Amino acid sequence: MNVFDVFKGTSPIVLGQPHGGTFVPEDIFLRLNQRGQGLDDTDWHISKLYDGLLSGASVVKSNVHRYVIDANRDPAGKSLYPGQNTTELCPTTDFDGSDIWNGDQTPSSDEIETRRLTYHAPYHAALVEELDRVRQIHGIAILYDCHSIRSNIGFLFEGTLPIFNIGTDNGITCSTKVEAIVHSLVQETDPSDTVLNGRFKGGWTTRHYGQPDIGIHAIQMELAQRSYMSESYPWSYRMDRAKTLQPKLKRILTRLAQHASA
Repeated sequence: MNVFDVFKGTSPIVLGQPHGGTFVPEDIFLRLNQRGQGLDDTDWHISKLYDGLLSGASVVKSNVHRYVIDANRDPAGKSLYPGQNTTELCPTTDFDGSDIWNGDQTPSSDEIETRRLTYHAPYHAALVEELDRVRQIHGIAILYDCHSIRSNIGFLFEGTLPIFNIGTDNGITCSTKVEAIVHSLVQETDPSDTVLNGRFKGGWTTRHYGQPDIGIHAIQMELAQRSYMSESYPWSYRMDRAKTLQPKLKRILTRLAQHASA
């Protein structure tokens, strides 16, 4: 099993997909409890959802599940949302706040470091390489980080999550134009189901790589999973819902590519 896969495209857009992978090494899987082995917090079908929406887009995706190590967390273990419930670099609970490990099987600090070197670091090395390659070609690279999550998770947020949750760390990780393109397009069709820098302001990937002053813009799109799939086991892909969502995502990516190529 490859830690990550990379598709090297010709577009200025790079699609990051850190949470769609479901690979868990067997020795680690056996240490997860029944709840953990369900892998409920996967960004299910995220690669399928975005596949082919923008011709020539690069894709960097992790194949490793976030319960092994979360590729969108600070490798130093710092919280992205101080004072709010969240999950760690190597999660000890799921998004509902329930334990995912058997007994005393929670990873030690030494094991977390080993997992970081084995899984987290190689994924980000590949992402750095692709962003640099794209920027050298186009003079600009836009990292569009693809995410999805269940609509209702009381441990993380109140109420029902809007479908489109755009994160730019309050405008820091990309130009105002890039932010405005994405926000305005979803507001046109889904104004009541759109939020900018709400509960999700962009994970470590967005915040770490978003440096518009050197030509790398980063933006996170956290989709509520009800927009394209069933939000309970077996987490089925819903083509009827995806067919409504995908044209909107395609429009966003196309406009971003046009902007970057102008």
